[in-house]
Formats: sequence, C-alpha cells, structure tokens
Amino acid sequence: MAEHNDLGKLGEEIAAKHLIDKGFSIRATNWRFGKDEIDIIAEKDNFLVIVEVKTRRSAIFGEPEIFVNANKQRFLIRATQVYIEKYNIEKEARFDIVSIILNTNTKQINHIEDAFYPVL
Repeated sequence: MAEHNDLGKLGEEIAAKHLIDKGFSIRATNWRFGKDEIDIIAEKDNFLVIVEVKTRRSAIFGEPEIFVNANKQRFLIRATQVYIEKYNIEKEARFDIVSIILNTNTKQINHIEDAFYPVL
C-alpha cells in the first residue's frame, strides 16, 4: 500500500478514536456507494454525523480541511442521501471534517463541526 494510503488509514483510525472519546457512536467506516466513500458515519445528539477525514504530514500547502472542495462535498452529500434512504434514517444529517496533521513531532487534530451544508 502506498505511504499516503497508510497515512490516510491511520488518520481515520485516530479520527474515530477522537470521536468516540467525544461521545460519538460510530455506525460505519469507509462506507461506499459506487465510487463515493464516506470515511466515518457517526451519531451524536440525535444527529447523523458524516465525517470526512483529511490527514497530512504538514500544513505547508494549507490546512488539511481546505482540500474538502465543492466537488468532494457533492460526493459526500450524494452518498449520504443514499445511506439515509437505504437505512431509513430519520435523524438530521450534519457534515463534519476532522483535519489531522501527523508527523514524528506533531499530532494535531481539528474537529470542525457543521463544516459545510448541503445546497438544496
């Protein structure tokens, strides 16, 4: 597996533990619909929380969360709609980003709640 894939998998594990520590329950990880993937699907306070995890070794090119662009947001929204219909979810969905900078000297986690909203 490529190094960036290993880093991404490690970031998702760190994010899931972070969410659990904050009282979230994890429903699914790496849930796929076609080519779209949701990194973490969680629940907290009567919300279905869709979490995109972005992990980088440094912020030299910008904070990891800035790489969740409009196109990625559309994919997440589309996959979320399918998930909600498939599992008959009656909770309001929220989109969070967990941004992680991880290297030998640093482990920085930034959990951004309500990071973006679906456009109707």
